[in-house]
Amino acid sequence: MQRADARSNRDRVVVAAREAFAAAGLEVPMREVARRAGVGVATLYRHFPSRTELVATVLAERVADCGVQMRRALDDPDPWRALAGVVGVFAERQIHDRALNEALLGPGAVGAAFQQERREHSQALDVLVVRARAAGVLRNGVDADDVRAGLLAIASLRRLPPAASARVIGRVAGLVLAGLRA
Repeated sequence: MQRADARSNRDRVVVAAREAFAAAGLEVPMREVARRAGVGVATLYRHFPSRTELVATVLAERVADCGVQMRRALDDPDPWRALAGVVGVFAERQIHDRALNEALLGPGAVGAAFQQERREHSQALDVLVVRARAAGVLRNGVDADDVRAGLLAIASLRRLPPAASARVIGRVAGLVLAGLRA
C-alpha cells in the first residue's frame, strides 16, 4: 500500500503532466513536469520511470473521461442533445488536449493500448446515430460514417496555432452539427 504522501506526490505529478502536455506538448521536459508538480525529478521518476508511462497514465484518465461522457450521452433521452454533446466535447478536447489526442489517435504504442476503449466509444457513437436517425433529427442519408468524417475534420484542425484553433474548431463543430441536423 502506498503512503499518503507518496499518493499525493503521484497525483500532483499526473495533474502537472496533464496540464503541461496540454500546454506545451508531449515533449515537455520531465524536469518541467516535476517543477509544476512541486516535486523533485527523482520523485517523478520513482512513480513514472519513463515518459511513456506518464503519458499512458494521463491518457488513461482522458479515455476514462470519454467513456463517462459516452455513457452519459447514451443515458440522455434526447437523441439530438446526446449526439451534439458528444461532438461538442470532442471539439473541446481537440482545443485543450492537442498533444494527448495526437498520442491517442496516432500510430504509436501508447494509443494502441486503448484500442478496446476506442472500439467501445465507436460502438456508442453508432448507437447515438441510430437513435438520432430514428427520432428524425438527422438529415436523410446521414450515418455514423458521416459523423466520423465530421469528427475527423474537427480533429485535423488541432494542428492550427493555439490562438486560431479554438475559434476555428468551434466554428467547424457548429457547421458539422448544422450539416447533420434535419
